Amino acid sequence: MNFSTLVSATLGIDEKRTQAAIGLFDEGATVPFIARYRKDQTGGLDETQLRDVQHRYEYFKELTERKATIVKTIQEQSKMTPELQKQIDTCVDKVKLEDLYLPFKPKRRTRATMAREKGLEPLADIIRLQEASTNTAEDIARIYCSEENGVTTPDAAITGALDILAEEISENAECRQYLRELGESEGLMVSKVRKEFEGKKTKFETYYDFKEKVVNIPSHRVLAIRRGEKDKVLRLSIEVEDARMTSYLESKVIQQESIWSAALKTCCTDAWERLMKPSMETEVRLASKTNAEDEAFNVFGKNLRDVLLAAPAGQKSVLALDPGFRSGVKVAVMDANGKFVNHAVIYPHPPQNQTSESAKVLRNMLTEYNVEMIAIGNGTASRETDAFASKIIANMDKKPIKVVVSEAGASVYSASPEAIKEFPNEDVTTRGAISIGRRLQDPLAELVKVEAKSIGVGQYQHDVNQSKLKKSLDEVVESCVNNVGVNLNQASAPLLSYVAGISKPIAANIVKYREENGAFTTRKELLKVPKFGPKAFEQSAGFLRIIAAENKLDASAVHPENYDLVEQIATDLQLEMAALVGNASALKSLDSSKYISEKVGQHTLEDILQELEKPNRDPRSEFKYATFNDKIQSINDLVTGSWLEGVVTNVTNFGAFVDVGVHQDGLVHISEIGNKFVQDAKEVIKVGDIVKCRVVAVDTAQKRIALSLKEDQGQEGGSARKGGRRKKAGTHIQKTATIADLKNAFKNGSAKGNGQKGKKPGTPQKPAISLKSIMRSGR
Repeated sequence: MNFSTLVSATLGIDEKRTQAAIGLFDEGATVPFIARYRKDQTGGLDETQLRDVQHRYEYFKELTERKATIVKTIQEQSKMTPELQKQIDTCVDKVKLEDLYLPFKPKRRTRATMAREKGLEPLADIIRLQEASTNTAEDIARIYCSEENGVTTPDAAITGALDILAEEISENAECRQYLRELGESEGLMVSKVRKEFEGKKTKFETYYDFKEKVVNIPSHRVLAIRRGEKDKVLRLSIEVEDARMTSYLESKVIQQESIWSAALKTCCTDAWERLMKPSMETEVRLASKTNAEDEAFNVFGKNLRDVLLAAPAGQKSVLALDPGFRSGVKVAVMDANGKFVNHAVIYPHPPQNQTSESAKVLRNMLTEYNVEMIAIGNGTASRETDAFASKIIANMDKKPIKVVVSEAGASVYSASPEAIKEFPNEDVTTRGAISIGRRLQDPLAELVKVEAKSIGVGQYQHDVNQSKLKKSLDEVVESCVNNVGVNLNQASAPLLSYVAGISKPIAANIVKYREENGAFTTRKELLKVPKFGPKAFEQSAGFLRIIAAENKLDASAVHPENYDLVEQIATDLQLEMAALVGNASALKSLDSSKYISEKVGQHTLEDILQELEKPNRDPRSEFKYATFNDKIQSINDLVTGSWLEGVVTNVTNFGAFVDVGVHQDGLVHISEIGNKFVQDAKEVIKVGDIVKCRVVAVDTAQKRIALSLKEDQGQEGGSARKGGRRKKAGTHIQKTATIADLKNAFKNGSAKGNGQKGKKPGTPQKPAISLKSIMRSGR
């Protein structure tokens, strides 16, 4: 099997480029390394294309291994034919390969097996031929009757022979492929409520009596229905037109009118209903699940990338507050480099209400450590802690900046072996506060310590294949880490383990070497680390930065293999290396064409010059933060029609979730993301975006909030974007609607904005989407 040809044909990429990429993979090269430092060999394939090549290459390698096993099994049965061998050799699909193998696959004792044991295979051969005969079917079948074999009547003989033929039909690869594809394109996914839940309210009410074409149903809906089935609330099935399926089988089986035609029609019906339909339903369900999972992986991966690449606050001293009521507020202080320096626990909230004592502790810590930023976890008591901190810093000459930080996964990290190893003398609560503070300083460096799926930005993440999810998310983390680069003298072992070419054991060895020998002074020193060989150096060196290195290139993305070239450029420009790095004007005067060679092509040279012009560029955006309304502390304080600032915490196929500071994220349905039609929320909004949103509906009982980002067209200059002109909150704002009011408002239609003519202030507005459709959505 020519892998490069197959991959090229599948992905539509020139074969020379796929061949080069596959060759590099075989040599042990990683995707980030090839994407950054081997562009000349692959013709500039980007990271996404390389991932696709890698995945298809792995698929075809697994297919080849499976073919070898199947061929061996069939040959051992002495049933291999030249035609079958050719079909197997040319097959490029795992499902179709299993169809070819099915007739030869060892199976349990079936009705067809028992019919063969009774000597009825010759009769099956006669029926299959459908030859004209002057005898009746019963006369021919009577020949195969035998009391010894338990076949006492012609009807029993014919039934047994048809069992053999039905199994043959059900195992025919061409028929299976056609009917499976028909089921996928024309079948309906149907869900019904189980009797024990009839009339009861659950989060799956939408799917109590539901059907939709398999080919059209969105991925999140597939996963929602499957969750309902798993929770034993729903019954799920795939409905197809049985007559159409059996008609197709008859067209393939019945060659001409004969004495066996009626029997063969019965055989086709039996083959479909008893043998093929159950397996086809399973396969169609599996295909829809696989497609839904792939989309879920994409959604999770996109959101995870946005979280990991969120703008860092940078080297600022931080005081972190992990809020709580009864257990108190955990306080941790980190210096500008992220080093943990002190901690405390204060009790400013009920039931202790130690307000003055807590204020004194907090004020002293802010002053003593010259704190520049305060990170507040967004969990229980977050808004109360935010308000308390605001009072403390109100009279300070140099006020720290307050930022609310997501706690997702912090508790997972705080109890992990990595956290215990990092802070063996601190308890779980202190470790959690440290994690919150460090997330503000550098989200990427801190979040890599947490299992990606614990960050909580996925879509039905617990309902998908967990091993595939982990692999998919690990690829995203690896991509982000290498895209940003890593400070070799500050990076933790978990962060280093995602650098191209560095395994977990090598990462641990790097940290241990650093602890025993002090900071690295050159990249070449990495070769002294145990088990860190030339291959690991080749793959990882360009992504590891030594900020204060004597050689300025060690702090850049220029790979050591190209240092000689850069030195030649510096010599030609009559500059010292230190004067060359960052010297844009000198670099622009350079005739770059003379530096292109077999070793360094155009792509590589362009990357080197760009890096020299702006060394160690951080691809992450400028740091920004949201400001929550101090008057809105809980879901009960929300007012329909009011505008709030919030942070996007998750984006799914059906909309986006936004934290507006009330401990419960609100949902912006995809129909409410913009005034124009939005097909894919991920194209217009991402996790971490700061947005202005309007409260559309509030369900305090279910703790669900419906929001809108649409411009408020009922008011002049209204805008859902930060900085846009809009009416002040409180102007013509309605009272908080009751659930009955909301249901009536949603039921009666839609209206734009909350400044409807003729409507009195306080009248619940009519949102543009149904309460049912908004409130049913969940993560």
